[in-house]
Amino acid sequence: MWIKLALREVSPSSLVAFRVLFGLLFGIAIIIIQKVRLPKGRKEWLPLLLLGLTNIAIPFYLISWGEKSVDSSVASILDATVPLFTIFIAHYLLKDDKMTLPKMLGLIIGFAGVIVLLSKDIGESESTIFGQAAVILASIFYAGSAVYVRRTTQETPSILRSTGPLLSASVTMWIIVALTEKQVQIPKLEITWIALLFMGVLGSGLAFLMAFYLIHEIGPTRSTMVTYIFPLGEILLGVIFLHEKITWQLIAGGILILASLIVANWKSIESPSLSTVKAEVK
Repeated sequence: MWIKLALREVSPSSLVAFRVLFGLLFGIAIIIIQKVRLPKGRKEWLPLLLLGLTNIAIPFYLISWGEKSVDSSVASILDATVPLFTIFIAHYLLKDDKMTLPKMLGLIIGFAGVIVLLSKDIGESESTIFGQAAVILASIFYAGSAVYVRRTTQETPSILRSTGPLLSASVTMWIIVALTEKQVQIPKLEITWIALLFMGVLGSGLAFLMAFYLIHEIGPTRSTMVTYIFPLGEILLGVIFLHEKITWQLIAGGILILASLIVANWKSIESPSLSTVKAEVK
């Protein structure tokens, strides 16, 4: 929603540049308050700076560009493919986040819930294939980045895991803005500034801090299932604050999404990896 509002006045490049800048300023403030030690060597800095491209600058731009021709409902469904891509990448690159039956069932149930939740709006969509491809490509970048975070930032303080990538993303995006736009688009409307600040401070600075923490605590696959919650939260806010009607799609989709989180995180029924199951069957 905030992306749609901001795009009314600024370009996708400027939107991402302002967003990551505000997220970076939030992270710097936390680092100063907590007196966190900064990385000294290239080995510590390189993964953080690389993540600024793969987890922030590139997917942010792809989504912002894609949403110029993709309806919010379709974008939410395509964004919900992140955990589906993540579980396949993690299975082959991580030792502690393999495919299991509960995880697979949870992901499938949750994705089905997102489709049911947004099904009433899909028929009205006028999204273009290129816009949809951009959002899907962004999901792949998110999935790969989540696995990369788990592999390379085990010893890095949480605030640096989020602020380091925001630093390289901010530098990259402002260079792109300088090269591609005649002049920086300074927003004039208050709602645009509110949207940029919300996406920057909360949607980037604080959100990345919590997301990278969870990736190390519960693994990339479970962490990225948060994308199932986005459309559910959006519609619930519409019911609460905009007095929109409660539909059967909301009830059924919400139940499926919540059920998926329970199934995927139910350790008591955690099964061996799917490859182990196949081997035993053979």
